[in-house]
Amino acid sequence: MNQSEPLFAALTALTAPAAAPLRPGFRMHRVEVLNWGTFHKQVWGLDLGGNNALLTGDIGSGKSTFVDAVTALLVPRVNFNKAAGAATGERSLETYFFGRYKSERGEPGLSSKPVSLRGADSYSVLLCRFFNEALAQHVTLAQVFWAKAPQGPPARLFAIADRPLSIKEHFAGFGADINTLRKRLRAMPQVELFETFPPYGSAYRHRFGIETEQAMDLFHQTISMKSVGNLTDFVREHMLEASAVEERIQALIGHYQDLDRAHELVLKAKDQVGFLTPRVANHGRSASRQARSVSTFAARTPRSSQAATSGVRQPTCSLAFNTSSWARSRS
Repeated sequence: MNQSEPLFAALTALTAPAAAPLRPGFRMHRVEVLNWGTFHKQVWGLDLGGNNALLTGDIGSGKSTFVDAVTALLVPRVNFNKAAGAATGERSLETYFFGRYKSERGEPGLSSKPVSLRGADSYSVLLCRFFNEALAQHVTLAQVFWAKAPQGPPARLFAIADRPLSIKEHFAGFGADINTLRKRLRAMPQVELFETFPPYGSAYRHRFGIETEQAMDLFHQTISMKSVGNLTDFVREHMLEASAVEERIQALIGHYQDLDRAHELVLKAKDQVGFLTPRVANHGRSASRQARSVSTFAARTPRSSQAATSGVRQPTCSLAFNTSSWARSRS
């Protein structure tokens, strides 16, 4: 019996299911919303665990509202309620913040007015928590909305944390002053705050390894797509990076002009070299002939001339002296 126990243990180890491999990339683990659309007064959450999810429900149950919350966290300019096929502008940050869900006409002849769940004294929070299993790294994205005026879009505060956060624990109980929440978040470790979307978007894309904003635009187009009108136009507008073609063409023209001028200078210098090369050769031959002529002249010069050049008295001087003496003697 004792001899069979190790064998049984080995068989158990072999038949046991292998551990699931770690999934790479940042995967969405939880989404939370507070005072977003018709999700009112309390924190509503959706646990995904890094898995794919399928939202189902009746018309008007809030499926598109939840999708728009995720999109607002990731995309700077959102066409809300696209998943439901709504017209552009039907929903906005303002309608989601105030919780406007219908319009009412008070008296005949008057225009309809939106009915809101919340007033300007409330605030809204969106939060999404990501986790990278391979790196064991958390990233939390959050946005806080509050009213600057009774009408118009709300103000926003953007937050990124390299740790798990939640609305109930970290974004509640600060009263009516948003600065109190801002100070609290700044005091937390591994939390960054941003006042505008561009630096916030750049920071979270850097963490996720997303190189350009074009990828997020493609995400926005595909997250709730129902149909593609023209595939070629879709690829050109959303999948290809925009490039400054005119600037590049002008730069190429400028480079071509520089190369053309340089080529002209090279040709001019080549012509000059071709013009001067035979003249340099002729000058060399003339100098050589002149040197040979001087040498031949020196070789044929009389000894008297050589003696004169060496400082010896020439015979002509003696002849001149004798001639003078003879003239005096004659006189």
